[in-house]
Amino acid sequence: MFGRLKTAPVTREQALPGRAVRPYAVPSTHTVLGTPVEGPFPEGLETAYFAMGCFWGAERAFWQVPGVYSTAVGYQGGYTPNPTYEETCTGLTGHTEAVQVVYDPAQVSYEQLAKVFWESHDPTQGNRQGNDVGTQYRSAAYWTSEAQREAIERTRGTFQERLAAKGYGPITTEVGPAGEFYYAEGYHQQYLSEAKNPYGYCGLGGTGVSCPVGLQA
Repeated sequence: MFGRLKTAPVTREQALPGRAVRPYAVPSTHTVLGTPVEGPFPEGLETAYFAMGCFWGAERAFWQVPGVYSTAVGYQGGYTPNPTYEETCTGLTGHTEAVQVVYDPAQVSYEQLAKVFWESHDPTQGNRQGNDVGTQYRSAAYWTSEAQREAIERTRGTFQERLAAKGYGPITTEVGPAGEFYYAEGYHQQYLSEAKNPYGYCGLGGTGVSCPVGLQA
């Protein structure tokens, strides 16, 4: 039963009740970038949300991108308000482990971030990523503008063609408008940074297939 719950989507009625207030503190400053972890962020910056398995390695992939102002890990795409990590891991909150990426569009485009997203994991695995199994490890991209929606759908189509040519199956990535992003516990933030766990676990593995950007699907 436990294994089934972790890999089968939960309904709103089945989801854990959660709570009205976040039950833990989140660091104010990004360990690597030295910028705020929570908003409000400076004017002109935009926010994107991606999920591609364990959020430790996913966050590291994005904080290394020039033009990214701040990153944070959290829970998104589910029903339970202010969930904890332990609750999310049961599969009974509906959330996936996500990364909030705050970026300067004058320095890096959303398409370039989408390229990092598609190439950094295998988006054909459904409710898992490598040895990490459960709905909280599902691939997802949540958009915050029509421009982002168009870009993620277009790059998905392009990448699907490239994957199919290499023998991969259909992309299972969940794509939709960004809902509430709940920050994860402080110890998860920038977990794989040099200051915390430079040799920590990272289960991410790409397909080795390149995702072109700036091309029509």
